[in-house]
Amino acid sequence: PGSCPALCECLEAAKTVKCVNRNLTAVPPDLPSYVRNLFITGNRLACLPAGAFPAQRLPDLRALNLSGNHLRAVEAGALAALPALRQLDLSGNPLVSLSPQVFGEGGSPLEELALRGALRDHGVLLSLATVLQSGVLRNLSRLELADNGLLLLPAGMFTALPALRQLDLSNNSLVGLRNVSFQGLGQLQSLNLSNNSLGVLRNGTLAQFRGLPALRRIGLGRNTWVCDCAIEDLVAWLKESDQVEGKEALTCAYPDKMLGKALLKISGSDLNCSMPVDLPSQLQTSYVFLGIVLALIGAIFLLVLYLNRKGIKKWMHNIRDACRDHMEGYHYRYEINADPRLTNLSSNSDV
Repeated sequence: PGSCPALCECLEAAKTVKCVNRNLTAVPPDLPSYVRNLFITGNRLACLPAGAFPAQRLPDLRALNLSGNHLRAVEAGALAALPALRQLDLSGNPLVSLSPQVFGEGGSPLEELALRGALRDHGVLLSLATVLQSGVLRNLSRLELADNGLLLLPAGMFTALPALRQLDLSNNSLVGLRNVSFQGLGQLQSLNLSNNSLGVLRNGTLAQFRGLPALRRIGLGRNTWVCDCAIEDLVAWLKESDQVEGKEALTCAYPDKMLGKALLKISGSDLNCSMPVDLPSQLQTSYVFLGIVLALIGAIFLLVLYLNRKGIKKWMHNIRDACRDHMEGYHYRYEINADPRLTNLSSNSDV
């Protein structure tokens, strides 16, 4: 139990084992059972198989750092049944496969998860969303997803994390949060959205921020804010909210005439809002108006028909009589042409 694996450094008093930059290709099988803090970083593990950290040998493992190991695959059950695991760092690994059952099916006590620069593959992001939504990490209080180049987040990704307090989405390429739900994150205290590509935050997102009672720190710096009519709600929220850190430094990136202008100093006269910016709502209003006009025209037409019903009835009778006289003339001529005797008689009478 007190042995130390080759190529590793063991500090029994601190209950720490470090296997750093040793070109390891697998997790050492002879880790001491006393270990609480395990650092296996800067190696070449490539794959983390099922049962890589057996619970019976590591009952006290609390902090596990696997960053920078060139990991590409984490298989089902690789991190399952570790009863004391609270912190996990998988940052800096080029993951292409992450099993949704990586923590098993019985739940994990994990509280902190770091995946900085490990979600470049979209399939891995979807797998992570499946893990988070499954409820297996309901104790998670800190989630770090920075430096992943994320454009959009899967819908409902954070809905099963009721204990989450810190969420770091900084240094990505997020262009919007329209499909992201923060509902249910009643414990969320810190949200970092800095250094992304956000152009505006819609009213729905702002309403969610207002509804999070514990949220006190929101980072929005270094985003590409588009200062047109759509930003009015964001500006109004910034002026009334005390949640945003360094909000005085937020400036416009577009259009050129607004470049560098502080968002807090924008007024209605700075924005040309003569034309509606919400085209779908505008079209919907137009369709409703068109339907009302057509219904009104139809009602007037029916009213005219009702008021002139006698004249219309007389006109229809006249049309019917005229058509009947015309048809009788055709019928008479047909009988004459069909009977040779009547034809000769008609010819003689004409002469």
